[in-house]
Amino acid sequence: MPDYVPTNAASSGVKLDKKMLKSIAGRSDRPGMIYLAKWFGTLMGTSFLIWFSLGTFWMWPAMLLHGVFMTVPAYSFSHETAHGTAFRTRRLNEIVLWVTSLLYMEEPLHRRYTHTNHHTFTWHVGKDSQMPFDTPMGFSGWWAEITGFALLRFHMQVFWQLATRQYTDTMRMVTPEGEFGKMTRNARIMLLIYALIAVAPLAGTWWPVWFIAVPRVLGAPVMLLFTLIQHVELQENSPSILESTRSFRGSWLANFLYMNMNNHVEHHLYPQVPFHALPDLADAVRDQLPEPDPGFWRTNLEVLSVVARRSLGRPTKSATIRQAPHMITDGGPVDRIAQRTM
Repeated sequence: MPDYVPTNAASSGVKLDKKMLKSIAGRSDRPGMIYLAKWFGTLMGTSFLIWFSLGTFWMWPAMLLHGVFMTVPAYSFSHETAHGTAFRTRRLNEIVLWVTSLLYMEEPLHRRYTHTNHHTFTWHVGKDSQMPFDTPMGFSGWWAEITGFALLRFHMQVFWQLATRQYTDTMRMVTPEGEFGKMTRNARIMLLIYALIAVAPLAGTWWPVWFIAVPRVLGAPVMLLFTLIQHVELQENSPSILESTRSFRGSWLANFLYMNMNNHVEHHLYPQVPFHALPDLADAVRDQLPEPDPGFWRTNLEVLSVVARRSLGRPTKSATIRQAPHMITDGGPVDRIAQRTM
């Protein structure tokens, strides 16, 4: 195992004036409340589309649209509240963390502590507890990742382990001892809620299926396309976030759904900066960072092209996205570098 230091701006050689950082990193309830209002309004609109189209073919595209607007922000908001930066008021932050983690389908404290570990040891093999796929990635790994079922299986396994107090070595490594009781309680409550949704149709109640369960499944691939490009094709075991992490150019819609987390290099450099200030942070350190990769769809299409060519034994050099040097080959057999940790 190579030597490592906690991965952040200092380990990456990026500098920012302390006064400017303090100004950018200031916390407030207002941006989070505005985002909540916009998100709730959007979900009301997509819910009406499902309601008016029930019983027709059009309910499926309506559930897909609703699923995307439910699932991607649920991931983004649970991530932001796991950091504790979405709101200045801690209780409000914890309530939103709980609810959005329920939608994302991960126990909230497990989410917080494994993600803290991910920031401390970003993309370090054997240390980062949030490496969601094997590397280098081939087409089969890409497919398993973006369908969402691999992640769902992992999360259900974690729920069961927490609910039955079968705490793993990874859990014990990243979690303060006093938190396990809370995690077990949360896991049991959440599993009960999921069970009630599953059996609701037996009682003639279908709305949890049409408005929550099916949209959650349909929206997961888009959510996972956002998360996939955070670190794929980049450098393992590097102290520099600039080598291990990717930012991409975001449209207004991507910025809304992803809560500005397209500025992912910037977020890893200074994780204390709230979501609403990430564009300002990106402007402040722009001249010290690599150029962001193309937009959401172009970056994902290029990743798909690379992993498909790797699986076919063809050259893997990308024309448009950043890659670690060892990810670029002329084809041939592929040796696995790291195994997924989630």
